[in-house]
Amino acid sequence: MAADKFSVSVIDLVNYLPMEMKRLAAAVTEFGCFRVVNHGIPTTLIADIRATIRSLFQKPIEVKLHNTEKIISGSGYVAMNAQPDMTQFFESFGIYDAASYEDVQTFCSLLNASPSQREIISEYASKLHSLSMDIASKISDCLGVVDFSFQEWHGLLSLHNYKFTKESIGSVAAVAHTDSSFVTIIQEDGNVGGLEIIGSTGNFETIDPVSDSFFIIVGDMGTVWSNGRLHNVKHRVVCKEGLERFSNVFFLLAPKNYMIQPQAEFIDLQHPKLYDAVNFKEYRRVRQASRSLTGQLLPFLPTS
Repeated sequence: MAADKFSVSVIDLVNYLPMEMKRLAAAVTEFGCFRVVNHGIPTTLIADIRATIRSLFQKPIEVKLHNTEKIISGSGYVAMNAQPDMTQFFESFGIYDAASYEDVQTFCSLLNASPSQREIISEYASKLHSLSMDIASKISDCLGVVDFSFQEWHGLLSLHNYKFTKESIGSVAAVAHTDSSFVTIIQEDGNVGGLEIIGSTGNFETIDPVSDSFFIIVGDMGTVWSNGRLHNVKHRVVCKEGLERFSNVFFLLAPKNYMIQPQAEFIDLQHPKLYDAVNFKEYRRVRQASRSLTGQLLPFLPTS
């Protein structure tokens, strides 16, 4: 049975009026997702990065394997069938610290990117990091945590390719999961859909792609940081049509010391502290080892 369509809250980052702030607060606490427009990333750059991503995935496997894992699992090249939660349709590249000029240039060198591709990837990674700072700050502000800085947080840029065929229509390409991030910024394939979230009814609902916008998802660390206020939404990818699907995803992960804890503004007599400080790197390791992909570990994190 086809999934219902989800009505996504759209937040205008230029005309960000008080009503937009209220809508953003409702979106992140009730549904754990929203879409942003007027985000400041030129449509020409989005078209260029899409073309560059397609080109990178055409590289020979021996070149792709140069993009080795760094710091955390899944931050390098992931081949098809390499992870049990991802199917034979999926492969990805990763730049662990997309805000780092050195990390971006190393990635480009390892994949033999052309000078023009280097320029496109560098500019896109920089602008996407700036967008993540703006979005995270707006989420923080709308919940009453003013002037919280995310500048020292790591951001992983992941490039995705789903090699769909007509025979794979209806197949689940990425099983239901939450992200381990604070927030995730998704640049969808402008033509090929497939993203679904679990809505308020508990059923999967379809997210139709909207070209030149970004879809935002709250992750597990957002839930910890907000002492449970932010909703880490479960989602998956399903093959809707027999066409290759390309997307890129920016995960705002954690501070550089990896520690995340609930903010004091979310803790009082009616809202007791749910989590102690969490080491993101260790949380990610345990989550991967136990295949606890939908935030099941969060209720079992130690508290004072």
